[in-house]
Amino acid sequence: MIMEFSVHENIRKQWEIEQNAFKNQLLMKDTPDISDLTSGLRRKANGSRYYVGGVDISFVKSSKEDACACLCVLQMPDLEMVYEKMEMVKMTQPYIPGFLAFREVPALLKLYRDLEANAPEYKPDVILVDGNGTLHPKGFGLACQLGVILGLPTIGIAKTLISAQGVVDDQQHKIKKQNLYQAGDSFDLVSDTGEVLGQCVRVHDKAPNPVYISVGHMISLKSSVWIALECSKYRTPEPIRRADLDSREYLRCEKKEPYEMIA
Repeated sequence: MIMEFSVHENIRKQWEIEQNAFKNQLLMKDTPDISDLTSGLRRKANGSRYYVGGVDISFVKSSKEDACACLCVLQMPDLEMVYEKMEMVKMTQPYIPGFLAFREVPALLKLYRDLEANAPEYKPDVILVDGNGTLHPKGFGLACQLGVILGLPTIGIAKTLISAQGVVDDQQHKIKKQNLYQAGDSFDLVSDTGEVLGQCVRVHDKAPNPVYISVGHMISLKSSVWIALECSKYRTPEPIRRADLDSREYLRCEKKEPYEMIA
């Protein structure tokens, strides 16, 4: 146990250095394409569609290593799926709180590289990540790291609140959640230093439980919320909901061959 702690502590120190280097590259402003999309444009200047991706990793029950990684891409604004790739992965890195990205990003990065090789026409303009962005103890979660590495806009969408920089799920927070009456109702998640780390947002009228939205990379918080609302048919935005449901269904199948769908 002492040796394992020492190894993990050395890994944590190295990851902290790398995380800080990544964080220095973080951008929280909209790209031109994101600005055009959120202004109401349905197609780009060249006539092509806007595409939004969703990524999720679902674990085999009773396993902390074996999982299914999923990337799906939907076209805006009808949210029709045009691409999906799923495959089994093994998490070889340890789980260290605050550094989840170092464990999960490699599997998601591989899925994206497969999309680039096999269906580059469906490259997403933004990727929704089942996890946190700036709403994170170190202000740099899974969505941030994936976005910086890919050089793409990303958004963190979490279903549960992570305790981060003074943001906690206390009684006051619970009362605020109860006052979110319809889609679009929200409140800021403010750190103990006054920084807005994200927003708690109800994304659908028929889904009272909100989600926690935060910037990943190359996008503003305002645009992150707009895209989440535009992509929601249920409690969670459709790209993440589909990635979550489909990866769980994949795990229930007997055969675990990689699955790829291209429209």
